[in-house]
Amino acid sequence: QVHLVESGGGLVQAGGSLRLSCAASGRTFSDLVMGWFRQAPGEEREFVAAINRSGDNTYYADSAKGRFTISRDNAKNTMYLQMNSLKPEDTAVYYCNAGLNYDGSTWIPNVASWGQGTQVTVSS
Repeated sequence: QVHLVESGGGLVQAGGSLRLSCAASGRTFSDLVMGWFRQAPGEEREFVAAINRSGDNTYYADSAKGRFTISRDNAKNTMYLQMNSLKPEDTAVYYCNAGLNYDGSTWIPNVASWGQGTQVTVSS
């Protein structure tokens, strides 16, 4: 079972930037497709971005395209989410996920593999 720990969240003004990190242990990190999801208050958890095992293919929700960049360092067992041009609607708890899959239309998280989440709050 993979253990995930997110960090890097915080309070930022609209237009600002944050970099989230997700440290993984317990499994061979380079074997895992990794991704980020987020959940705003009263909303369902939604897909943000995913990255393949080697890191050379990335995938984004429309809301993240052009502003967020997902990356990974397999030597450090760590995944990142660089978030620029943040908007108040980006406010949410951000979760990393290991072993998510694409079913042809959407990314399905591995429900057995969530971190504790990190809060991102964007003020207007």
